[in-house]
Amino acid sequence: IGEDLKNELADELCASTPGFSLLKVKEQMFYKVGLADAVDLFRTRRVFIKDGFAYVPFKEIDVIVLNNYRTKLSKALALTARSLPSIQSDERLQPLLSHLSHSYVGPDYSIQKNTGRISLEQIDALSVKSFPLCMRQLHRALRDSHHLRHGGRMQYGLFLKGIGLTLEQALEFWKKEFIRGKVDADKFDKGYAYSIRHSYGKEGKRTDYTPYSCMKIIMSNPPSQGDYHGCPFRHSDPELLKQKLQSYKIPPSGITQILELVKGMHYQLACQKYFELTHDVDDIGFSLNHPNQYFTESQKLLSGGRELKKEFNNSGNYQQKNNSQESINSAPTPTSSNATADTELEGLEAYFTED
Repeated sequence: IGEDLKNELADELCASTPGFSLLKVKEQMFYKVGLADAVDLFRTRRVFIKDGFAYVPFKEIDVIVLNNYRTKLSKALALTARSLPSIQSDERLQPLLSHLSHSYVGPDYSIQKNTGRISLEQIDALSVKSFPLCMRQLHRALRDSHHLRHGGRMQYGLFLKGIGLTLEQALEFWKKEFIRGKVDADKFDKGYAYSIRHSYGKEGKRTDYTPYSCMKIIMSNPPSQGDYHGCPFRHSDPELLKQKLQSYKIPPSGITQILELVKGMHYQLACQKYFELTHDVDDIGFSLNHPNQYFTESQKLLSGGRELKKEFNNSGNYQQKNNSQESINSAPTPTSSNATADTELEGLEAYFTED
């Protein structure tokens, strides 16, 4: 509501909103909401009611948002439940539905926007500052043992490709490291160089392989003894994970928070918390679902390239906060040849586009 209306209703808002003085009413933002959407607040006498509308302070607006979300979710689930039998009978859609929960629909990091901008000399420093824990672990293992098994080479190699290493740089990087171990230059050229060229789409089927997403790393090909690939939050023993985090100077309180998230199987949230702790930010402002996204957002933050975003603070006033531009990608909605299923899906799509 505007300042004029708020001043006009100041006494009523003060009397009807628990814990509010006239000064606080003037500082707080209020929203005019239909009474039906504010029943919970009205029932507990926490808002002012006039002419069928509730005047909700900013600190209580989350109740309205949650109720609205629950209503939409419930209706969408009901529509989906009616549509599923028809959709599942279509054999063309069965593979899509089976893998839907594991699908990644974010940016395609095989399209390299920074190709050639990163030098091999920068990788050690970048691994400490901007690599997610899974890639930092692989980089350290490679430097220590001068070798990685196939799973590690694929996971780390495609990540490096995604952050901008060219094919020539990748060949040089891996060759220099491997020949420091037990692999001579001739063996590398005959055995390992082919797989690197293959991952860049220059051999075999000429497939340009995409860097692994968090979900792919978490859900597939778990590491065995002597492997270093995988997700440390998912595949590491909690005590070993704790020791690793301590060696990276993560504060004890932060380690406790990470281990609690790991215990609850919230592995990507644990990685987000690791990002926050290593970059000294309270809220990263995006949902982390790809190692290359971690690197990109880290570089934006460290270079000051993250956009300033206006955000409400607890008192309902505007404040400036560093935040990144979160890209939202949606997968196309599958349709069935069955007329009933089409109708249900159209209803579901229309429901989510309502104002």
